[in-house]
Amino acid sequence: MKNQSILFKTLIVIVLISIMGACKNTPPQTVPTDEVEVIVPCSGSEYFSSGEVFRSNSIGESKDQVVSKKKALSNARADLAAQVETTVKAVTDNYVNSREFENKEEVEERFESLNREIVNQELRGSKVICEKQTLTSRGSYKSYIALELDPNLVLSAYNDRLSADERLKIDYDYEKFKQTFNSEMEKMGR
Repeated sequence: MKNQSILFKTLIVIVLISIMGACKNTPPQTVPTDEVEVIVPCSGSEYFSSGEVFRSNSIGESKDQVVSKKKALSNARADLAAQVETTVKAVTDNYVNSREFENKEEVEERFESLNREIVNQELRGSKVICEKQTLTSRGSYKSYIALELDPNLVLSAYNDRLSADERLKIDYDYEKFKQTFNSEMEKMGR
């Protein structure tokens, strides 16, 4: 009986070692032979938005070097603006729905108007975190740009605007708004 127990335990250890060894021998993923991997500067997971920061990246191409940079910057800003607008829209929807405003429809319209103003204003606070330029074999320039925007700038701008709005400030709760904002930012990091 004791020998069977030792034999059983030994067998389990052998099976576990075999399974662990099989997991380590998984071949690395490779690009199919009829394809070429493209490495795009200023892109990848370190340039994605997270729970702590808004980020975007883009590419611009032109025969003119300055125009290629302007295209990349314009596209990256548009993407950043869309991210901020989407997040803030979710924040305001959740915030307004969690509060009991008597004039809910008017409050929602007011928030929507503030969204556009603040997003346009705060995009000026974005900073370039990566910039690369290349010259293609066709003689055109390619610009790669990644931007970053601190969400605290957006939150602060909302607080300033909402606190200054006489009709909204009566029911405005900064801590509740901030909590809702941070909750939406955390969702982005997942």
